[in-house]
Amino acid sequence: MKNLFSLFVSVLVPVDANALEEPPVRDEIVFKDFVIRNYGPMLVAQTEVEASFNDAGNKAFKILGDYIFGNNISRTKIDMTAPVVQQKNEPEKISMTAPVIQEKSRQGYFVQFTMPSRFTKENLPEPKDLRVAIVEVPARQVAVYSYSGSWSQKRFDEKLTDFRFALERERIQTKGEPLFARFNSPWQLWFLRRNEIWLELSSDGGKNKQ
Repeated sequence: MKNLFSLFVSVLVPVDANALEEPPVRDEIVFKDFVIRNYGPMLVAQTEVEASFNDAGNKAFKILGDYIFGNNISRTKIDMTAPVVQQKNEPEKISMTAPVIQEKSRQGYFVQFTMPSRFTKENLPEPKDLRVAIVEVPARQVAVYSYSGSWSQKRFDEKLTDFRFALERERIQTKGEPLFARFNSPWQLWFLRRNEIWLELSSDGGKNKQ
């Protein structure tokens, strides 16, 4: 039997991820193995779950999916966006987000859905469920490494090692924990999946001057 998160993504996230709204990129700088993007501020709906790296999205979907499907004060349905993003959390820090985000916390993971750009904090529907929080995320500059294939933690860790090596070679400095961004349905062929790892650049623009 399909798990709830996979069923949701298969229905709402088509094979062509370009059909869904993504956070707008202000500009992009291309390196050999990665790019640097500037993202503007964004608004996210967030919940926290106790789960493993692989299971957090499924466990959190019932809460956040319920919210965007209309279980909110104004009974407004909210469009799903892409990607799904997962991140290890630093204590007491809200990190860069994307339409759906998972961040590691001491209890488990934060899972976040980025809200469509037509919403502001003033007109976004208020959640009924107290487990859902609306969070404003500031503009960020991030280095982005793209790869295809499995969503497993093992593959993510392998690609993160490659990413950090490429950043070191280009003398780019980052801060905080990496984000894992998924853009496709679970039904997309594994070798055609678009996956990304995001790392926020340090406050001086990321360039190591030494």
